[in-house]
Amino acid sequence: MNILILGSGGREHTFAYKIAQSEQCETLFVAPGNAGTAQIATNVAIGVTDFDAIKDLVIDKNIKMVVVGPEDPLVQGIYDFFKADEQLQDVAVIGPSKEGARLEGSKERAKEFMMAHGIPTAAYESFTAQTVEKGHAFLETLQPPYVLKADGLAAGKGVLIIQDLEEAKHELAKMLDGKFGEASTTVVIEEFLDGIELSVFVLTDGKNYKILPTAKDYKRIGEGDTGLNTGGMGAISPVPFADDAFMQKIEDRIVKPTIDGLSKEHIEYKGFVFIGLIKVGDEPKVIEYNVRMGDPETEVVLPRIHSDLVQLFEAVSNGTLHDQELKLDKRSATTIMLVSGGYPEAYEKGKVISGLETIEDSIVFHAGTTTKEEAIVTNGGRVLAVTSFDDNFKEAIKKSYQNIDKLHFDRMYYRTDIGFDL
Repeated sequence: MNILILGSGGREHTFAYKIAQSEQCETLFVAPGNAGTAQIATNVAIGVTDFDAIKDLVIDKNIKMVVVGPEDPLVQGIYDFFKADEQLQDVAVIGPSKEGARLEGSKERAKEFMMAHGIPTAAYESFTAQTVEKGHAFLETLQPPYVLKADGLAAGKGVLIIQDLEEAKHELAKMLDGKFGEASTTVVIEEFLDGIELSVFVLTDGKNYKILPTAKDYKRIGEGDTGLNTGGMGAISPVPFADDAFMQKIEDRIVKPTIDGLSKEHIEYKGFVFIGLIKVGDEPKVIEYNVRMGDPETEVVLPRIHSDLVQLFEAVSNGTLHDQELKLDKRSATTIMLVSGGYPEAYEKGKVISGLETIEDSIVFHAGTTTKEEAIVTNGGRVLAVTSFDDNFKEAIKKSYQNIDKLHFDRMYYRTDIGFDL
């Protein structure tokens, strides 16, 4: 069948890498894609939220499956758009309905869902500009640090963790006054959970589910998890501390109640649930839901799946996921992100990338790249992800760093301490 992937990052290149291996994939399109996807698929210059142009492409190219990478089209209702259109309703869309996507699109909705279905999470309350004084009063009941979250999508930048009470009150007022635009017209304030974080990925058809490999990503730009938050500087899978007993707790207390909750609320959900967790003592608690795969976690999770991804997606679409076997690579996978100098603040694009053809024993996934006059050049903040396998994550990391030494672009930066806390 002909398949379309929506998106242009490292996550989408990884999807393309896996889907292209399937015998069921005839022609693969990526919209808009990057220089990496162009090597294994046909890039199409269409934005991920241009639903009418996506419809035209799907009909023109006889596309039978659409895999949605980023959150924006899901929150804007691409699943519902397809299901409501007679010409599109038989196309398999891998991603939840608009209602399902609210689990990521609204922090307040996600917390209400967790509370309704008994899913362990931090205590919270939400506030608007009209209730800012109540927000200040609620902050006074909490111990520092204080966690403030913009309710809506803020491109990964809408969460503040603040040590000082007065600063937290000041930032709450700024957020409600439009610091993150529409995203922070409502702000969720949470108690701070102290522990170590991990991500659990679940593939579901809305009733049945498969738990995919765990991963841990590193969000801060600086060594030792310091500095500004980024989209992720590297990742490791599996997470060494997530043993069988801990994973059983996650399945029983979090995964099952989440999928059962979707079913009880009659929410159409055919895609990924990314559960951001924190291990507090020996107990797992949910920090947040995302309704798609994470990036750069995708670059370590998907390469560990030996099963045919298209076959799994077909089962998701027709509600037979329980019939599928999930085959995994037992080895560890690690990925290190190479980013543009200055990221996550101002950075330049168009820097020529060299050394890609010299990589051995690692996979390079393109994130922010494009082609210019036959050269591959930088086209984003996060540029490349170098993924490697070995029997343990320390050896896999070594391989990634050995290959990074062969790559170059002007002002290239990466963290040298991925996995330092494990």
